[in-house]
Amino acid sequence: MYDIIVIGGGPAGLTAALYARRANKSVLVIEKGTFGGQITFSPKVENIPGFLQLTGNEFAEKLVEQVLEQGADMECAEVLSVADGEVKTVETDSGTYEAKAVVIAVGARHRMLGVDGEEGYVGNGISFCAVCDGAFYKDGTVAVIGGGNSALQEAILLSDVAKKVYVVQNLDHFTGEGKLVEQLSSRKNVEMILSSLVESFYGEGELRGVVIKTGGETRSLDVDGVFVAVGLIPQNEPFQNVLPLNAYGYADVDESCVCERKGIFVAGDCRGKKVRQVATAMSDGAIAALAACDYIDGLK
Repeated sequence: MYDIIVIGGGPAGLTAALYARRANKSVLVIEKGTFGGQITFSPKVENIPGFLQLTGNEFAEKLVEQVLEQGADMECAEVLSVADGEVKTVETDSGTYEAKAVVIAVGARHRMLGVDGEEGYVGNGISFCAVCDGAFYKDGTVAVIGGGNSALQEAILLSDVAKKVYVVQNLDHFTGEGKLVEQLSSRKNVEMILSSLVESFYGEGELRGVVIKTGGETRSLDVDGVFVAVGLIPQNEPFQNVLPLNAYGYADVDESCVCERKGIFVAGDCRGKKVRQVATAMSDGAIAALAACDYIDGLK
């Protein structure tokens, strides 16, 4: 039996493991996909304190190496359920594990458009975060796909750095706040395209453009990058029995990262929060791990 099982191997989960091991707790990290999480898709990262720039993969490798050096165990598996009790039982598709406490740090994946070949351009022209990647398109041409608040805010930010910004929305109106629409409409380098669907992407190796369909007509937009902003999907479905979820599926837990159920903690983008950045995910991981350590120490 482990002291702490961390579910999720992104920045939040790996930071939780690091802090737990520094507190001399036995730790198992379970990740169903890629250790490092979605940041591994970023070709260049410049907003991690202590690094001028590095790729997402380089950052993930450094973090994984650090956690392994501290003595944490890691397992590639999909968690199917968590059974609550004095001892927590974590069932995966490759076995069952027990722990005194569990940190859930499964993140939230970006909703994709479902266009053929889309995933191949992620990190090679398709991005999801203007704060993270917008500066790479200075004086370039970009397209933002979506029409809610997030998409409008992304477009406003990008219009400050890019030469041209297309905003493509599938509906005949934007669903974001009116003030954001007004603000965006006043930008001379922004073109709003309504009632349009993304048909395909093109480019050899790296993205060079997007084909959209409006009514019965198709149109090609030559762009340097595309920012997809059609929502996030938190990965909390297997944990509904131990996590309080809000209407959007995020863990309804405050910045203490402590759940109502004793011994259950949550960290990172799967938690209901305003800012989702690597720095805030790592902060959550540290907070959740230290809270879990305090809980375990209190059991003695």
